[in-house]
Amino acid sequence: MSETTHAPSRAWEWLGLKLVETGEGTAVVEMATTENMANHSGVVHGGMISTLADSAMGRSLRTLSPGVVRAMSFDLKLNFINAAKVGETLRATGHVIHAGRRTVVAECRVDGSDGRLVATASATFAVTRDKE
Repeated sequence: MSETTHAPSRAWEWLGLKLVETGEGTAVVEMATTENMANHSGVVHGGMISTLADSAMGRSLRTLSPGVVRAMSFDLKLNFINAAKVGETLRATGHVIHAGRRTVVAECRVDGSDGRLVATASATFAVTRDKE
């Protein structure tokens, strides 16, 4: 079973997150937004964008060597730049900027369907790695 065709978790499945591609220290995740993700202003709720960014950064950790077997974000910062429209597919590109033995720092860019910048994010993760 390919990771790109099956959701890595029930949360991913519920939110419709899709792993598009991975590389060393990087991951691209997409989310097709729906009416159920709208806030009272009719645009995509910031919490949905935050979840997408956290997921892309978390998935980027899984490409490291030695492998990460468990990761949990304990610090997450998001900057909202532009509103995301309901119905568009958002693309989050996460990449590792520092990989220690017990903590990893990652950054993310979230883009709208037209390529405009929707948000940027950074996070620190507590990790457990495979034995070297």
